Amino acid sequence: MHKNLYYNQPFTLDCGETLPALEIAYDTWGTLNEERDNVVWVCHGLTASADVSDWWPHTVEAGRFLDPERQFVVCVNMLGSCYGTTGPLSVNPTTGQPWYGDFPCVTVRDQMRLFQIVARHLGIRKVRKLVGSSIGGFVAIEWLVVEPEFFSEAVLVATAAKVSPWTSAFNESQRMAIEADPTWGEPSPEAAQRGLSAARSIALLSYRGRAAYNLTQQDDSEELVRRRVNSYQRHQGEKLVRRFNAYSYYRLSQTLDTHDVGRGRGGIEAALSCVKLPVLVVSVSSDLLFPPIEMKAWAQYLPQHKYIEITSDFGHDGFLVETEKLNDIILDNNR
Repeated sequence: MHKNLYYNQPFTLDCGETLPALEIAYDTWGTLNEERDNVVWVCHGLTASADVSDWWPHTVEAGRFLDPERQFVVCVNMLGSCYGTTGPLSVNPTTGQPWYGDFPCVTVRDQMRLFQIVARHLGIRKVRKLVGSSIGGFVAIEWLVVEPEFFSEAVLVATAAKVSPWTSAFNESQRMAIEADPTWGEPSPEAAQRGLSAARSIALLSYRGRAAYNLTQQDDSEELVRRRVNSYQRHQGEKLVRRFNAYSYYRLSQTLDTHDVGRGRGGIEAALSCVKLPVLVVSVSSDLLFPPIEMKAWAQYLPQHKYIEITSDFGHDGFLVETEKLNDIILDNNR
């Protein structure tokens, strides 16, 4: 069920700017029990919405790890996105016009505080399982460190305790592509669409990687110029343009770059060592953004962690593609 929460209070961001009020979009499945503790909270990825059933196929179903018959599943759309929560295309109450490029920078910690607002609104006493993947995993890790007693267990998939220079390099390259579009900065929802399409093409290289491309994009003919992969890159860019906007993409990519759970807490080890609850950490063997070797390195700082690696040729997107494997891993972990 899709819902909207109007938070009629100032929300001060880590950057120092204040949003006068917030509109927060979120989706729920199932029924909250009388104890208000049968909650599974999902933190979504970069361009996803709060509708988990849409972007994570065959997960919100009976018998799966997001089972609406037994659990109350919640997902909140992130601040700065374009799926209902306040973002660059929202109207700035001060000017009466959309924010566009004036929308302020938002950190991972800001996103976590947004989620806390919804949790309080719903009267949730305890989250049985916190699930976060990719940037959603960033927010989940932050929340675990800030409020560990609020959770019974967590699942962190294809993510990191601190954004790496490698990941940030991809983000900056995407922003450069958007900035190179001559329409970037125009007060329009259609601004920098060609730049956004190019940025998505760059992102896909990091999401899939060499093995996935060579597996799925081989040419069936002997044409000289028009390669299948060329069409694929352009098609994926066009698909994102139809459902997203450059201003939201730009700001959310900056949100990614703010992530460091150890900042101001004595480092990653000190921060994660305070999370005493059971945490399942799942990596994807071919993930270029969050490779297994890096996930193993920080997972060891979690006192009660279990680490499992999914074998897949689909890179970072493996957590979206290999839902059967992921479902078995999470369900087996609870037996």
